[in-house]
Amino acid sequence: MSLLVVGLSHRSAPVSVLERASLSADAKVKLLHDTLAAEPAAEATVLATCNRIELYADVDKFHAGVAELSTLLAQHSGVALEELTPYLYVHYEDRAVHHLFSVACGLDSMVVGEGQILGQIKDALALGQELHTAGRLINDLFQQALRVGKRAHSETGIDRAGQSLVTFGLEQLAGHAVPVGEWAAGKRALVIGAGSMSSLAAATLARVGVAEIVVANRTAERAERLAEILVASGTGVAARAVTMGAVADELTRVDVVVSCTGATGLVLTGDDVARAVEGDPTLPFQAGPEGRDPAAGPADGSAGAGRDFAPGTGDGLRAAAGGPGAQALAVADAEVVARLVAAAEAGRRLADAGAARTIAPAPAATGPDGCPLGPDAPAGDGRSALTGVDATSLELHGTWADQGEAAAQRQPRRTVRSSVDAAAVRLALLDLAMPRDIDAAVHRIPGVRLVDIESLAEASADAPMAADVDAVRTIVADEVAAFGAAQRAAHITPTVVALRAMAAEVVAMEVARLDGRVPDLDERQRAEVTQTVRRVVDKLLHAPTVRVKQLASEPGGAGYAEALRELFDLDPQTVESVSRADAADPKNDDDPGRAS
Repeated sequence: MSLLVVGLSHRSAPVSVLERASLSADAKVKLLHDTLAAEPAAEATVLATCNRIELYADVDKFHAGVAELSTLLAQHSGVALEELTPYLYVHYEDRAVHHLFSVACGLDSMVVGEGQILGQIKDALALGQELHTAGRLINDLFQQALRVGKRAHSETGIDRAGQSLVTFGLEQLAGHAVPVGEWAAGKRALVIGAGSMSSLAAATLARVGVAEIVVANRTAERAERLAEILVASGTGVAARAVTMGAVADELTRVDVVVSCTGATGLVLTGDDVARAVEGDPTLPFQAGPEGRDPAAGPADGSAGAGRDFAPGTGDGLRAAAGGPGAQALAVADAEVVARLVAAAEAGRRLADAGAARTIAPAPAATGPDGCPLGPDAPAGDGRSALTGVDATSLELHGTWADQGEAAAQRQPRRTVRSSVDAAAVRLALLDLAMPRDIDAAVHRIPGVRLVDIESLAEASADAPMAADVDAVRTIVADEVAAFGAAQRAAHITPTVVALRAMAAEVVAMEVARLDGRVPDLDERQRAEVTQTVRRVVDKLLHAPTVRVKQLASEPGGAGYAEALRELFDLDPQTVESVSRADAADPKNDDDPGRAS
């Protein structure tokens, strides 16, 4: 076995590099064809997901194989080799097997224990089979990886060590204080895309209790089919399909967006999201008397404390901060103040009053302990505590007070690309695409919360590892040893078969010679003599062939096949013909299916 894997993943490369190095369907096909055309590779397949690109090949030369596979990855991914090289990793022989088995079990996933990778491994194998680039080694390896992954999920609690990427992303949107089901209840969701990941996201949203799901896809039929499946799922969710052209309108109506498409450019820009949020009539801050958004800054164009949506910028957004003397952004209307006062008098969080939907940029001057109202804030309780305080400071104070105790106990999580409190989120965005579908700059928009692949990677790095992970690692180690032994034993099989074929030929020749010398033997006697000769040959060959298979299955046992060929002067062409016959008929008895 000379298995080689060259690749990069979320563990070795930043998201920006993974985005640029992603492979399209056509690029995968061309990559595999070129890999087989290269001299070192005899068979190959590629495992390409949103978090990894790995090229697996059976090579006859290690160094030449690494150089060739690295060059081909750079060529077909569109990233220059000198830029890609620092992020590539290489595994060879047993280490390559160990790597794939770990990937199949979810140990190498962004969210430990997620099962979607099994379906992607199956797809990689199917592609190699379809293109006839997967031979005996690749077939055996990927079939076994699927079995090992299934065994890990069925025999251990690895599923408790992590969650599916979709569920994990929704948990990050919901925040730690609120269960996903409680957070999702009654919400309206927009799912962009109708592929496998988008379908999983839609099913997960329906399961956790959203009230309505809108599916948008470039192919209307696929969106309609997914919507029909959701309605028939028995979850009680309402679902409908829309065209991609209707996404802008739907953004103003929904609470949650999950996007996972194969688009090479942005599906949602910063301007798209900003327009949707600014057009939401439920936002607490209304336009001022001149019809302007008070958060947009002074009318004279001077530096204000609001946001400036600058046309022509790459992300469509630019945050502008006010100076130390910046005034209050706005004065809330009587209804907002009434809700704030009622919440304060009832001892509830200010967010419960429905006012803290959006957090505006903090004033430069705060109290010594970080309180936005400062040390001179009015004392007392109820209505008197809020007298003379502008709405912006009230919102900031509510958020500060609510989070103060938790902030003292732990550092803020890095996972959510927004400073917006969970209760203040107007639009929650989950971007599961690679390259990204949603402009990363939208996290600067007040009222918007973004979770993407990069922030999920940061979150999973801090996730606690369950004890079951150790059990899975043990399974992987055992399976790697067993696979290596089986491959080494299989390597000597053609030699053993050729040896037995030569022995059978010798028996046939000697029986024919006996017939010429003793023509008077009847059929029963001739059969008995023939059987006796065969038993003698079989007994002589039994111990050596069994023992050589045992020795060959051990590390360093590859030389026993060559020794057997030399000792018995076996015809190399006969051995090669047996090997070709085995490779042409790979063992594909199992149908591991897709796990997700």
